[in-house]
Amino acid sequence: LKGAQWADRLPLIVQARLAETFQRSGSFAGVGKPGEGLAIDYQIIVEVRSFEVRVNGGEHADVDLFVRILNDRNGEVRASKNFTASAPVSGSGNAAYVRALDNAFGQAATDIVRWADSTI
Repeated sequence: LKGAQWADRLPLIVQARLAETFQRSGSFAGVGKPGEGLAIDYQIIVEVRSFEVRVNGGEHADVDLFVRILNDRNGEVRASKNFTASAPVSGSGNAAYVRALDNAFGQAATDIVRWADSTI
């Protein structure tokens, strides 16, 4: 992505967008990020394994996230799962790549929230 610059480091962007997806779902009473001073029951820990645009075999964005649900009271991992999503690149240039990454991440984030809701 020639000349592209992210507003923050990728893990922080993923964390903020995922928190927003949890908040918008309406399924959870309180959602926050570290440092917000909330008394929490669970943490959602995300490891970004892949967040990229592939140009071989047709341009598409791929997102691969490994997620753990951690019981904050006793430190036990309640569940873990890998989430992948892919979205085609429609158009050309940086804006098309960013849209595809956003679409792939949006799919994965929605899947993560549904899974967490059914698991907790």
